[in-house]
Amino acid sequence: MMAGEKTRGDQLTLELTDMAHGGEAIGRHEGRVVFVPYAIAGEKVRVEIVQDRGSFARARLMEVITPSTARANPPCPHFGRCGGCHWQHIAYPAQLDFKRQVLAGQLRRIASLQDVEVLPTMAAADPWAYRNHVQFHATEEGRLGFMATRSHDVVPVERCLIMHPLLQDLFDIMELELPGLRRFSLRAGIRTGERMIVFEMADDQPPEVEVNLPVSCTLLLSDGTPVTLLGSSHIHEILLERLYQLSATSFFQVNTLQAEQLVQHVCSHVPAGVDELVDAYCGVGTFSVALAPKAGHIVGIESSIAALGDARVNISGMGNIDLLDGSVEDILPSLSSHAAVVVLDPPREGLAPRVTASLLQLAPKRIIYVSCDPATLARDLKDLLTGGYVLVSVQPVDMFPQTYHLETVVILDLQ
Repeated sequence: MMAGEKTRGDQLTLELTDMAHGGEAIGRHEGRVVFVPYAIAGEKVRVEIVQDRGSFARARLMEVITPSTARANPPCPHFGRCGGCHWQHIAYPAQLDFKRQVLAGQLRRIASLQDVEVLPTMAAADPWAYRNHVQFHATEEGRLGFMATRSHDVVPVERCLIMHPLLQDLFDIMELELPGLRRFSLRAGIRTGERMIVFEMADDQPPEVEVNLPVSCTLLLSDGTPVTLLGSSHIHEILLERLYQLSATSFFQVNTLQAEQLVQHVCSHVPAGVDELVDAYCGVGTFSVALAPKAGHIVGIESSIAALGDARVNISGMGNIDLLDGSVEDILPSLSSHAAVVVLDPPREGLAPRVTASLLQLAPKRIIYVSCDPATLARDLKDLLTGGYVLVSVQPVDMFPQTYHLETVVILDLQ
């Protein structure tokens, strides 16, 4: 063992200085970083090392010696075991500031943006009861719950404080005794009141379903094919007074009210009357539909069959939107027109190298990058800035209160 290394089971006292992208507080001992879940930057704590990775370690919080003024009493009895929330022990205003700091730190370390201004995080009007989509797993005994933190164990729950009441009410009346149930999801249109249950069974056999509420039920086969068991194959949601169709497997932001703030912010940075706009990773058309009045022509790109089907319904009557079926990697290089604006909303993995290269070749005057991962965002920004773009603004949006997850909208202009 190298001198100064701490091994599993060792106890030590730490002064915590930062919050990590991942939710833990960060301390240092003899030059090594130690990550401490459920602690807060600024606290003095006593911890036990539970994982030694050589260059860093992870620790279990044993005692808070000097608490942060931001420390709060977590209202959920499952907090600390359930992996759904990470920051219930932090007062909400401090959560917003820590997210801004984490984002700024990722931009410094990965993109070498030392003096970048990160705007204050857009707060949620209500940091509780916001999720319009939740996924439950089943224990071997058939109890339902969420995955534990850093584990494949299931923590049985009866209530979830970040789940919207439309879903909590549905969950409360459900009596499931289904052998072979792997997991199931609940979805709701917060503004329409429509609800859906999506079952996933180990043997792909349809379960027997009896419900006394107006709810749609879908069986999701192991190959990803959805089969409608009851009601409709989709629900609807209203976003900024526009109606969106959402199928069982289509992605949609889990926080409807914050999604409106996100879309409004993106729209505010698209010049009125722009001739050509590309909406890459367009999904069900969330941005395309909202931006249609501002653009002469919009090209949406999407590879998900379900999302593309929803998008075609959602753009009905809008003659200035064309949808292209395929991956952004394949389609973006083939676009002949030079779009003035490109909106990017990639998955957590960020942009593939081919996408970045195609963007630099296409050379739009403005890129609006909507990211759900600060690390991959910083990586991609480094390439785009090197390719001739300048940073206009960085706006974090808190789509996921009580968790470390963060949405960010970055505006880039060509020099």
